Amino acid sequence: MKTTILIVDDHVLIRKGIRLLLEGLSGLEITGEACDGTEAILLAERHRPDVILMDLSMPDGLDGFAASQIILSKLKSTKIIVLTMHDEEIYVRKALQLHIHGYLLKNSQANEIQEAIRAVMSGERYYKTQIPEEQLSRLMKVEGTESVLTLREREILRLTALGYTNIQISQQLSISPKTVENHKSNMMQKLQLKDKHDLIKYAIKNKFIDLF
Repeated sequence: MKTTILIVDDHVLIRKGIRLLLEGLSGLEITGEACDGTEAILLAERHRPDVILMDLSMPDGLDGFAASQIILSKLKSTKIIVLTMHDEEIYVRKALQLHIHGYLLKNSQANEIQEAIRAVMSGERYYKTQIPEEQLSRLMKVEGTESVLTLREREILRLTALGYTNIQISQQLSISPKTVENHKSNMMQKLQLKDKHDLIKYAIKNKFIDLF
């Protein structure tokens, strides 16, 4: 029996490209294509696909996260694999929080998509992004309910990205400047970053400024 697939993306050329990739693989059957989250829900209920390949950024209608949440609440046996350009931690963490089964980047090869489909159909999670493997493993262990960083570390990271000095951060959080510096060192070790400049870039890329 073939695994049935629903493709969801707001760009028709991307949908056709994904269809072309998958039609060359054995054991898969495309049951439909949707251009936004609202249509994805309708087609999911109509066709009850085994797997949905879900884009995240769809400006017209519901986005991929909102659509996934609704679909997963209605169709317990359907698996969802996010297929997106976003590899930031905040997106991966959101996918884990919603219990989305897989997460791939749009530059993935056909064999990677096939491997992801096989994995989720076997009851496994399949997350493959550009986030360092150790960091991704930590995220998955906590089921996406929190960052690999502690709440205090996230507070310090946010203030650092906003341009606060160690002394200003220490005054705002009622801790010593030395403690602030120790937290930054711990964060760089956890995130496998080389220096404080990389730490700031990480905070901006992963939208820590917007998290509080």
